[in-house]
This record gives sequence, C-alpha cells and structure tokens, in this order.
Amino acid sequence: MSESNANNPIRKVLGLGYWVQGFRCFPWMAVNFFLKDGLNVDPSTLQLLQNSANLPMVAKPLYGILSDAVYISGQHRIPYIAIGALLQAVSWIPIATMSPSSISVFTISIYLLLSNLGASIAEVANDAIVAEAGKQPTSSKNSRASSSGELQAFVWVASSAGGILGNLLGGIGIDRFSPQEMFLFFGLLLLLQFLLTIIVRERSLNLPQSSTSAGIKKQLSQLFVVLKRPEIVYSITWFAASYSIIPALTGTMFFYQTENLKIESSVLGISKVIGQAALLLWGVIYNRHLKSIPSRKLISSIQVLMAVFMISDMLFVKGVYREMGMPDFVYVVLFSGLSEVLLFFKILPFSVLIAQLCPPGCEGSLMAFVMSAIALAFIVSGCLGVALASYVGVTANEFSGLPNGLIIQAVCTLLPLSCSWCIPDDVKAKGRDKDSKKQQ
Repeated sequence: MSESNANNPIRKVLGLGYWVQGFRCFPWMAVNFFLKDGLNVDPSTLQLLQNSANLPMVAKPLYGILSDAVYISGQHRIPYIAIGALLQAVSWIPIATMSPSSISVFTISIYLLLSNLGASIAEVANDAIVAEAGKQPTSSKNSRASSSGELQAFVWVASSAGGILGNLLGGIGIDRFSPQEMFLFFGLLLLLQFLLTIIVRERSLNLPQSSTSAGIKKQLSQLFVVLKRPEIVYSITWFAASYSIIPALTGTMFFYQTENLKIESSVLGISKVIGQAALLLWGVIYNRHLKSIPSRKLISSIQVLMAVFMISDMLFVKGVYREMGMPDFVYVVLFSGLSEVLLFFKILPFSVLIAQLCPPGCEGSLMAFVMSAIALAFIVSGCLGVALASYVGVTANEFSGLPNGLIIQAVCTLLPLSCSWCIPDDVKAKGRDKDSKKQQ
C-alpha cells in the first residue's frame, strides 16, 4: 500500500509530462498546413524541415549527462522538465504573435529547433525518472522486474492519450482556427506545465539516491563503459539502423493525400487519432500479454508488419482498393494513421529491454543516448526519403512514381531482419545484467 502511494507523485509528474509530449502533434499538424499553404513549400522542403527540426534531439546524451551530474537546488530531474517546458513555451508563443508576413522558412525553422530543444531536455529527464523508478527496491525480485514494464506501459499510455486528443483537436481545429492561434494555445499549455512542475519537490518522488556525486567526466566515462557491453551496443546499433535504412515518405504522402486526393484536414486528423488509439491499445496489450515474448521476436515481427503496410500503401496509391469499392478517405482513416505510427511500436519493448540492461547511476545518460540514436536515425531516414522521392520523380503535382518508391521502402524495411541476432533475448539480457552486478 505504501509503495503504491509512493508511486503516485511519480505518476502525476510523468503522466503530465508524457501527455504533453504526445499532445505536441497538435501544433505540428498546424505546422504542416502552415508550411504548405502559408509558405508554399514543396514536399521535399517540408520533409527536410520536419526532420532538420529534430537536430536538438541528437544531443540528448549531453542533456542526460547534465541531468545525471548537475543538480539544481538539490534536484536533477524536475528542474530539467521545467526548463524544457519553458523553452518550448517561449518558442511557440512568439510564432503565434508574429505578423504572418514577417515569418519566413528560416524564422520558423529557428523557433522549431528551440521547441525541440526544450522537448528533448524534458523527455530526457522524464525517461530518466522512468528508468530510476523501475530500479526501486521492492519486496520481491518479480515485483521489481514487473514495475519497470508497468511504468513504461503507463507513460506509453499517457503519451498516446495526449496524441489522440492532439490529433483529434488538430484535425478539427485546423478548419476553424488559424495555425497561429493553435500555436498560442499550445504555448499557454506549456506555461501551465511549467508552473505545475516547479511546485513539485523531487524528494517526494522517492527516487534512488546515488552514493556519490558524479561529475560530468565521471558520467561520460560511465556511459562509455556501458556502451562497451556487447548486448547494449549491438542492440542500439541495430535498432537505430532499422529506422535509418528506411527512406521516409511522410511529407510526400501528406502532399499526395491533400493535393492529389483532396482529403480534408478533419479526415487526416481522424486518421491520426486512429493511429494514436492503436498506440494506446498497443501499450495495454503489451503490458498484459506480450511482456513474456522475447524482444527479438517481437521487434522483428513489427518490422515485417511495417513492410506489409508499405505494400498496402502502394496498392492504395495505384488505386487497387478504389477499384474494389473502398473510397480513398476510408483507407486514409483506417490505415494511413496506423501505418504512420507502426514504426513506433518497436520502441516500447526496446525501452523495457534497455531499462533492464541499464546499470544504476547512468540511467539518464543511456536512455538519452538511445533516444538520440533514434532521432538521428529519423533524420537520416528523412534525407533518404527526399532522395528517393527525387529518384522516382515525385513532385508537388506529380505522383506517378510514388508506388515504386513505396516498394523500395518496403524492401529496405526488411533488410535489417538479417541482423536481428543483435538484439538479445530478454532472459539472456537479465542473466548478463545479474552477472555484471555480481562482479561489482
């Protein structure tokens, strides 16, 4: 009973943090339409802007090391969540209050970079709390092993819930409000998160305390030592490569659906809600039924399913489903949103695996390194997508080469399966973790 009560403050902090993290899709939907209709960018430019804005996320290991080593008023998690919320607020609110005629592609890119810098800092601190809380001592080994997975599933659900509401309101709001009004609303929401976060005392979270105060150099050396473990470095390398090798065509599909098929923004919003609902359901199903499945098998299965959906998208673009009597908007609602989020399904079981492998004392650094590798992989994937779109001859008004691009995308998705042995089975991972503790 007392343990459950002790976890309540953690769940409140993490619930709000991950919910806001998921709700970030609300202003980003407005960004897509603002760039397309307001600044008249082409599909390649849109995709480059979307991916280049993720550059601050590549530096997540630095934020993790700072969070682990540098305490602010005796705290090293809560202050960074507050700083991240504030940085995001001071990026969205100026965009919302500027004159539309004074906003250029360069200007909005700078503010989006600042927003993602704040989001990265907050995400690192939140991820570190999840990793630390999963290592709290409990009355039994089984309860400690399950607590990490349960908390991972909880924050996954919180993030998905924010994504569902964000996409639903975004799809509806884009027809009723200007993008800048939506930016202002999200900026004010971030200010509220900042105010609610700074009143929380970190000691109330009952996080494990380090026996020594490690400096930045110490944290760096610890991170390098951890990354020398084969089960960790091989897993992270494979996981990042499984994303980076896939040419992303999200910007191209956005233009195809809105410009060629004339799909309304409300339909796109509902489609993304379906995708976020699938993420939410995935978190529940994983926590209840799939935690016992080896990570390698589960992640590989998701990789295959991603390729299947890409082939389905190819059939959709070629008009096969239309000839079968399925309207375009029905496919977009039922499958497009799910296809977009399917690649995120792998993150939950992989995060649980990494949390189990992560040694005490560098949770923030290692989890940040993992998310940094994923962010870098997404950037590479986006650049490859721009190159692929150019190779198959896709432009803002020409989509005849898109089916060939989707076939190439599906083939690239299957390539990492040949090296799936890089991911250890959960049982082996736990065994290695126990061995390392015995040696210590």
